[in-house]
Amino acid sequence: MKEVESPSDPRAAQRQARAEAIRGFLAQYAPSPHDDLLAQMLVNICRLAADGADRGDLKILNTALAELRYAFKVFQPYAEVPKVTIFGSARTPEEHPQYQAARRFAALMREHGWMVITGAGNGIMRAGHHGATREASFGVAISLPFEQETNTIIANDAKLINFRYFFTRKLIFVKEAEAIALFPGGFGTLDECFEALTLVQTGKDSPKPIVLCDEPGGTYWREWRRHVETVLLHAGMIDPTDMDLFHLTDRAEDAAEEVLRFYRCYHSSRFVDDLFVIRLQRPLAAATLAEVDDTFADIVGKGGFEQFLHPVEGEEGAFPERPRLTFYYNRRSAGRLRLLIDRINRDVS
Repeated sequence: MKEVESPSDPRAAQRQARAEAIRGFLAQYAPSPHDDLLAQMLVNICRLAADGADRGDLKILNTALAELRYAFKVFQPYAEVPKVTIFGSARTPEEHPQYQAARRFAALMREHGWMVITGAGNGIMRAGHHGATREASFGVAISLPFEQETNTIIANDAKLINFRYFFTRKLIFVKEAEAIALFPGGFGTLDECFEALTLVQTGKDSPKPIVLCDEPGGTYWREWRRHVETVLLHAGMIDPTDMDLFHLTDRAEDAAEEVLRFYRCYHSSRFVDDLFVIRLQRPLAAATLAEVDDTFADIVGKGGFEQFLHPVEGEEGAFPERPRLTFYYNRRSAGRLRLLIDRINRDVS
């Protein structure tokens, strides 16, 4: 049986006093419309002290918080600008066709109003900045004992962020990007590739285009896909529709078109409790809505698809001008969800 605290319980009184002190502190030193979340953070600090947390653990938490706080500040002025994260080898020379492909892709994205995010090193990372230009580039660097040095394009730029920890850096790569583009690379590139796919597959990241781009005639990603098909898919370790979570090409123009096509009608999405809400660039035609309701019934937990011209209850009014497509997504098939988005993007209303 759960213990019920009496009004005279000293622990309850202590918690109440702490809550009041925190509210007073925030009101005086950190006023914010999100004071409830800030209060929870301060409560967790108090709990760390009560737990007797090790100094080393506290240093990890403090550094991670400082890194993320600063990164959020750097990205905030550009929140409305779409961004693509580019991964690839730091060892690719400028004259290599893979470098030129990455540079061309970044230039195309810049021409369409996008910015790029890279790890700020040389090779493919420099190619991304080379094509996008310094003005349309973010650098998300990591401190390493070898290999990683900031490239000359993004060095000393206000949009360059230096991280100590991979996990904070990796969060920013994904959180701030509306698309992921991967060019050939080593362990780090493959790590980022599988992480991006895993986050989308498991619903820990919102749907987004993941493009694997090679040089013209290149075989790097074709060999990778062959391994995934013959080992993972053949053994039943992934679903056949998981192969729809990425797009493979050897043309920079096709890679850019894949990213832009993803947002032709789809805008963004989120859960409101158990309801999945897709925000649209424009309302769907009645014929498209009927086709979607019939073709994708397998990913609906209950009911069907509904379209609204305004935010749904509980959505907090984000992007109020966008129409919505809503349904109770079963959260089991990210590949099918991706195919749904592809179908929405072919809509002509």
